[in-house]
Amino acid sequence: MSDCITVHVGLDVHKESIEIATAGASGGEVRHVGRVGGDLPALDAALARLRCPTAGLQVVYEAGPCGYAIYRHLTARGIACAVVAPSLTPRRPGERIKTDRRDALKLARLSRAGELRAIRVPEAEDEAIRDLLRARDDSVRTQRDARHRLKALLLRQDVRYTGKTAWTPAHERWLARVHLPTPAQQMVFQEYVDSVHQATVRIGRLDRTINELLPTWSRYPLVRELQALRGVRQLHAAVLVAEVGPFERFDSPRQLMGFLGLTPSEASSGGKRRLGAITKTGNAFARRALVEAAWQYRFPARIGTTIAQRQDGCSETARAIAWKAQVRLCARFRRLSARRMLRTKAVVAIARELSGFVWAIACQYAAHH
Repeated sequence: MSDCITVHVGLDVHKESIEIATAGASGGEVRHVGRVGGDLPALDAALARLRCPTAGLQVVYEAGPCGYAIYRHLTARGIACAVVAPSLTPRRPGERIKTDRRDALKLARLSRAGELRAIRVPEAEDEAIRDLLRARDDSVRTQRDARHRLKALLLRQDVRYTGKTAWTPAHERWLARVHLPTPAQQMVFQEYVDSVHQATVRIGRLDRTINELLPTWSRYPLVRELQALRGVRQLHAAVLVAEVGPFERFDSPRQLMGFLGLTPSEASSGGKRRLGAITKTGNAFARRALVEAAWQYRFPARIGTTIAQRQDGCSETARAIAWKAQVRLCARFRRLSARRMLRTKAVVAIARELSGFVWAIACQYAAHH
């Protein structure tokens, strides 16, 4: 089979249609095969016409809303398939015309040239946990938006809560006593209150499901190990493991930082080196989890009751790395604060270094299991 010719097949995948183009390994012309329906049987029939005893297929398509069903289907049938990141697909500076046919031709040509970078396709179990965690994140955003709309409505009517903290039981009792001037505004107010309540109930329901299903996940032991780190609760650790996948696929912490978009952007020329804001490329969910955890390092280093309880069952190696992270990151936060750096900017710097300690614990765990 090693002597067979490889035919590179580019797919431009949509819900209702798939454009197919091919490029031979010998450098011949890139050919547009045609369009088929968006279902798997139609794709199988089209690929069957392209296969021959002396040629193997290398199928490639861009990641999108259709997910990884095509990848899993083709690999199960023994057809080589790769999913590439659209943001990393090379584009010509003067390219201004974009069609499905052109995209398929371009993917076939770039696949033959070896200029495409395949992404890691998660296992079905990992993707299921990731979808569950992302659903909770969506619910939290919905709750936050509903709360903002409710507070904006009350502020427009100069109705102010005089308590210290909002969204506590005392605040909810105060909301129950609020009456706005007109029936229309009272109706809007009640709808916003109900939206907040529904989102809160949904978050609680998802939290219970997460707590129930996480212990059955094959990667849950790594989630337990990462909780040795300060600020990394079970939810943060699960998000990191589900979104990043195998940490050992990164050769160094710097590669993980780049994957998470936590490295500074750069615009250097000649002898001048200019660093800007972080790139924010890669996985936003994992980056946000790290930034949330990094806020805990603004306090002095110590092992409190909560951290001690989370570290029960963690390995000695994970505990040692977690304490080293505390000593270093807490001191670094104090130094950055002494330089009058914005706290939000300092926290991002802490999150970048925290990802290195996450990588260290995950690689140590992988080496021993």
